[in-house]
Amino acid sequence: MPSRYHRQEILPGVGPEGQARLASSHAAVVGLGALGCAIADHLARAGVGTLTLIDRDLVDHTNLQRQCLYTEADASEGLPKAEAARRRLAAVNSQITLHAHIADLTARNADALLTPDHARHPDILLDGTDNFETRYLLNDLAVRDGVPLVYGGVVATRGMQMTIRPGAGPCLRCLFEEPPAPGSQPTCDTAGVLGPVVAIVAACQAADALRCLLGQADRIPPTLLEFDIWAGHRRRVDIGGARREDCPCCGLRRFDFLAGAAGSEVLGLCGQRAVQVSPGAGSVDLAALAARLATVGPVDARPFMVRFSVPGEQGEDGGCLSLTVFRDGRAIVTGTGRPERARSLYARFVGA
Repeated sequence: MPSRYHRQEILPGVGPEGQARLASSHAAVVGLGALGCAIADHLARAGVGTLTLIDRDLVDHTNLQRQCLYTEADASEGLPKAEAARRRLAAVNSQITLHAHIADLTARNADALLTPDHARHPDILLDGTDNFETRYLLNDLAVRDGVPLVYGGVVATRGMQMTIRPGAGPCLRCLFEEPPAPGSQPTCDTAGVLGPVVAIVAACQAADALRCLLGQADRIPPTLLEFDIWAGHRRRVDIGGARREDCPCCGLRRFDFLAGAAGSEVLGLCGQRAVQVSPGAGSVDLAALAARLATVGPVDARPFMVRFSVPGEQGEDGGCLSLTVFRDGRAIVTGTGRPERARSLYARFVGA
């Protein structure tokens, strides 16, 4: 009987030797939303031997339109995404090792989460995140450890993808030195997302990951792919010459996000069911944020703050969930005492 990977093994550049190389590889998928689900599914079916899966959130019915590993039963049960993904992928391929972490990847826990059971660091990092802070943390980790980072982003009908190869091209901070200001960028919760865009970006990410794991990273063109599938626009931007000697990360070897210097602080507020989320830097255009949030749910906009009631979700006490965002980017998330849920809501609706 042919191997389950027969159709892959007969491809040029794979073969039985390449398949064995994939089986001995370790990939980490950080964020198991739409992109992370599709990436992990591709890598599991391709036979990547060890997958580390990290996500802080729970499955919700609004995820099912685009997050391909989850079912209605997962959403009804409110399963953690990392565990629901682990169960599904274990049913897809029982031959691989899966490490699932229901956690928020931070500077404090990154090394412990990415090296389960004291195994070696992943051979590649894959970005399925929904916030810039974690994305820049992943960039620090990739540059520090000299492993590729496969970036992807999707919002509305637009997608972007590129592969960062430390030492062979620019890192994320060469191109975008600082994260955008909180609230300045649309998110899937405020602008929507089209499922087929996810499929395209995730397929590009998974394909680049397989090339890296097969020892063919030098064949990946140094480009940034961007497209709008609704408008029919697509282009590849050459970033081959974009590496900067003065880049804070790969040039000066200053890992601000890994050190926690540029990260946010999350603080439970004593005596109430609320959490304060404070971004590392930046200010918010409150009027623009209020206009975006008004398309999703009730907004109380004032010159000094925007208060937003999250539709369709209850707080831990059965009441409503709300975010009160201030001009300095700080937010009070009311209705939850869980820092990880507060961070998730902040990333979904403010966007950094």
